[in-house]
Amino acid sequence: MEIITSIKPFLAVLVSSLAVFGIIACKRPNIRETWTFGAGALKLFIVASMLPVILKGGQIEYTLVRILPGIAIRFRVDAFGMLFALVASSLWIITSIYSIGYMRSLKEHSQTRYFCFFALSLSATIGVAFSANLLTLYLFYEMLSLATYPLVTHHQDTQARSSGRKYMLYIVGSSIGLVLPAMVLTWHLTGTLEFSSIGIMARTASPTLLTIIFFMFMFGFAKAAVMPMHSWLPAAMVAPTPVSALLHAVAVVKVGVFCVVRVMTKVFGNDCLAGLHLSPVICFIASFTIIVASFIALSQDGLKRRLAFSTIGQLSYIILGVALLSPLGMTGGMLHIAMHAFGKITLFFCAGAIFVATGRKNISEMAGIGKRMPITMGAFFIGSLSVIGLPPCGGFISKWYLVLGTLEADQIPMLIVLLTSSLLNAAYFFPIVYKAFFCSPEQSLFENKVEEAPLWCLVPLSFTAIASIVLFFFPQPFLSLARIAVKSIIGGP
Repeated sequence: MEIITSIKPFLAVLVSSLAVFGIIACKRPNIRETWTFGAGALKLFIVASMLPVILKGGQIEYTLVRILPGIAIRFRVDAFGMLFALVASSLWIITSIYSIGYMRSLKEHSQTRYFCFFALSLSATIGVAFSANLLTLYLFYEMLSLATYPLVTHHQDTQARSSGRKYMLYIVGSSIGLVLPAMVLTWHLTGTLEFSSIGIMARTASPTLLTIIFFMFMFGFAKAAVMPMHSWLPAAMVAPTPVSALLHAVAVVKVGVFCVVRVMTKVFGNDCLAGLHLSPVICFIASFTIIVASFIALSQDGLKRRLAFSTIGQLSYIILGVALLSPLGMTGGMLHIAMHAFGKITLFFCAGAIFVATGRKNISEMAGIGKRMPITMGAFFIGSLSVIGLPPCGGFISKWYLVLGTLEADQIPMLIVLLTSSLLNAAYFFPIVYKAFFCSPEQSLFENKVEEAPLWCLVPLSFTAIASIVLFFFPQPFLSLARIAVKSIIGGP
């Protein structure tokens, strides 16, 4: 395997942080957003420039500073990190476009602060994606928590402050109370915090202690929203919809499952997890989260809250796929990071567009809205298909691999969980689409005239909806990256 030393990973992290100074300095909105788009384009260019090396099976490393033996702030770009970084950096640009339409249409306050913390959040996200060890990952994980707090509490009202407190309690409280001690124990037992393709924890302590450390990591990374560490996510829906879309459908929550997967594959390793018999336990926890979150989603009238509980369930698909310890299951779990991101961000974009155009948040108030906003609800239908896992959308590809992974691992109960969950996904999405387009004139709450949200909102949701379809036919480079990542761990497909 070719290992290249390059400063590019650090530059990819740094670029959006430096853009903050330009955003603050510019008082005129158009110039302020130019800094955002410029940083987004440069970040994506730097990330994409490293892709050819990774697709050839190589890695890119850069050490920023060494602190102690076995402890350094270091970056490493591998296939799994590249997959996540490509998703986050590309969707940041799309969400920035959407943010202009949303924030300006609603005349939101403190837009400069909003774009500043948005940029810092993306720096932290890429930092997590390219971390070479637990220390680097933890530092950027905490940076993301602090950078997203002002976004969650953007409205500065009583509900926002209450949700912000819950957000910090779960996210920061769990990372300090569980992840930090687990890191200390890991370094004490192994003398290093560096990630390894075979893990670093095997035979370093008693099975009981290793099991405790693992679950400290799993529940400590609360951004993964594994039950019972999930309540922060629905509460965080008080944030502006662009925040919910990118940070709580892509960046924040995906950082959580990314960290859990890193611990499973690079700290413990498949052999260690199998030796500790943790795979069935992890699968059970993920399955419980998937099914319960789906049932709760069915009962939610608020559209963003329904999407939030849907996200909780979908995140555990990723953990379940990796916990199967089968090549196909792990491929499906990793690939689901990308496929779910495009489908779910489309749904959040649609929810925001509906609010901008009509001021309505509840599903019960949207009967007949398909005739008023046909493009938005058409995109919502496509996003729903992707999240459910139906063709012709990319979500079908990742769920297909997950299904094959359950058969490969001879885990028929997990297959039943996946199929049941998909039926529940359909049960809480399809009625929204049906009532939007096919309700009777007497039931419709809208006049039969087309009146969509502004183009700055409409174009991004149309783009991500189309991208969800394109990914069904052309799932590259995400599928190749997932396969390379799995092959580096267990010799995948």
